Amino acid sequence: MGLAIEREEFSPEDHQRFARRLSECLEALRSVLRRPGFGEGPHTMGAELEMFLVDAAGFPLPVNQQVLGQTADPRVTLEINRYNIECNLRPTALAGRPFTVMHGEFEDALAEVRRAAATQGARVAVMGILPTLREADLGSSALTGKPRYRALSAALRRRKEAPFKVAISGEDHLMLTWEDVTLEGANTSLQFHLRVAPSEFARTYNAAQLATAPVLAVSANSPHFLGRRLWDETRVALFRQALDDRGEPQGSEFASHARVTFGHGWAREGALELFAETVALHAPLLPVVGPQSPLECVARGQIPSLDELRLHQGTVWNWNRAIYDPHDGGHLRIEYRALPAGPSVVDMMANGALLLGLSLGLADEMETLLPAMPFTHAQGNFLRAAKQGLDAVMLWPSAKTPSPQPVSVPDLVKKLLPVARRGLVGAGVEEAEADAMLGIIEARLEARITGAGWQRRTLARLEKQMPRADALAAMLEQYLQHAASGRPVHEWPLE
Repeated sequence: MGLAIEREEFSPEDHQRFARRLSECLEALRSVLRRPGFGEGPHTMGAELEMFLVDAAGFPLPVNQQVLGQTADPRVTLEINRYNIECNLRPTALAGRPFTVMHGEFEDALAEVRRAAATQGARVAVMGILPTLREADLGSSALTGKPRYRALSAALRRRKEAPFKVAISGEDHLMLTWEDVTLEGANTSLQFHLRVAPSEFARTYNAAQLATAPVLAVSANSPHFLGRRLWDETRVALFRQALDDRGEPQGSEFASHARVTFGHGWAREGALELFAETVALHAPLLPVVGPQSPLECVARGQIPSLDELRLHQGTVWNWNRAIYDPHDGGHLRIEYRALPAGPSVVDMMANGALLLGLSLGLADEMETLLPAMPFTHAQGNFLRAAKQGLDAVMLWPSAKTPSPQPVSVPDLVKKLLPVARRGLVGAGVEEAEADAMLGIIEARLEARITGAGWQRRTLARLEKQMPRADALAAMLEQYLQHAASGRPVHEWPLE
């Protein structure tokens, strides 16, 4: 988030100072982006993986601070609920064999988390939503005991002025009223980062927006929540509603903008407009002002930290988010937030290869594709992917009038695999590396199975033998065994 949060209460004067500093940050960013050569350089990628800590029976174990205390690994950090923990991997060059490198680092980091967790009687589950979660595992007592999480929860709750309401319909239906943000901790994701030069940012970001839906559809891994069978990627619906700080509009008032969003339109110029949009549309939640004056820093020819802008950006959860990083001379990144954690490490690497490859491979085509693809259809594709996974039908830009045209996810992704390969190889990824990663996606399509599909079918089989709560726990045990084997999900047995 850029700044440490040590307070939970803020005055109107705090908000006024923060608003002024946000304006200064935007002006400083505008100046920095005009500097010749700023942010230029080869593509790099990084990743963040969120996980659950579970006990011997597969239920959440709220010991993340104790687990963190058992490791000195700087890659390991806390997350919002006491049974969530996260690994932040070191960035690596995209050229060469980046997914092999990242695969190795993931395995190393996971081994360290598992070792530390075992000292507290915990195991590690890498999946989008833990199927054994119960309502008793959520609520204020689940919140990690750090000021920034309490401050965030309190700020959202004050703006909401009413309980959070969750309504999700799939094979089953969920209606839930909740008092805090701990429902967010029911979701864990794999977030990729791609460094992008400022001159390439708008077209690459738009390509990422377009590509996210089909990639999410073939990567889905979150079909169950609180014992209900819901969307293939229930995280998408749950995350938006769990952090929806909007009150009900009164009279003729217009509803404000959701803090969890796919976006408001195609990027026209670059990253600056995305940061400016976040500042303009969303009230600050955590108005903490740092010591550095961004404009004075720019005037001295230095790279400003823009702490306040980065903090504010961290409280608006776009599924694809623009990132400014002052380190290493300063640069821009796209943060991809839509993919779930799991199932296996090799599956996650393949998902990342497809998403980053399509962002790069489609970028050169955006001038042709965007006129044929209204943004609302990209949003619709994203929701259909989350609801239906491989069974979704999407609208995709077409040279045939009228555009876009409907196409099934399996047919669309098969068509896009060569585009992703071109994007990866063009960025310097070795051909054999690109082929190996995308080959996993192709095999998944042939088997017509995702993590969500495997969970659904395994649960249906187990429910013939036992009650659903027991079947969910038994399914989780099988999932953990198969994930530990390292095999991709399309090779996991279903019988």
